[in-house]
Amino acid sequence: MTLLWFASYLTNRQQRVRVNSSVSTFKNLKGAMPQGSRLGPLAFLVLIDDLAIGCPVYKNVDDTTLSELVQPKQLDTHILTYLADLLTWAAHNGMEINTSKTKEMVLGRLVNINLSLPNIASQTVEGVTTCKLLGVHIDSKLSWSTHIEHTIKKATTRLYFLKQLKRAGLPNSHLLYFYITVIRPVLEYCAPVWHYALTKA
Repeated sequence: MTLLWFASYLTNRQQRVRVNSSVSTFKNLKGAMPQGSRLGPLAFLVLIDDLAIGCPVYKNVDDTTLSELVQPKQLDTHILTYLADLLTWAAHNGMEINTSKTKEMVLGRLVNINLSLPNIASQTVEGVTTCKLLGVHIDSKLSWSTHIEHTIKKATTRLYFLKQLKRAGLPNSHLLYFYITVIRPVLEYCAPVWHYALTKA
């Protein structure tokens, strides 16, 4: 029933552009989802619900992460097989993997071992030592210094605007509201994960 409703909702849709009083002619849409609708995230979750390829898969809307535990002594990795299965699944479901945004990161003692990098559509996946995953900067050495540096930089930039608002004469209640809604979330985002690594410096 839900899938039929999706289909009826996405058929016979049109779009046009308005600039001031000028309006273009309507164009028929062949696909896509109305931007900003509640249906969009739900429909995508339905589309990726059956994604299972033999390794732990972490699905966060359109950001999917594959993971594998490799023993340092054996170096028996199957990530190339998992990636091939992912590409097969994507092709079967009419989706494409964005190669430019796909990264590979090795954690732990395998960092110093040269493992072969996977390929997507004849393009080698970039190997990185740090990556940003759902707003958190992860380091291959499991150090949180990179994330803390980005957090401080982002919070400092927003503190500058707080100072400007104070100079402009905003009341303390407004300044407090700005701090609580704009600055504090930056400092506390995923704090249970990285906060223990804070040093006196």
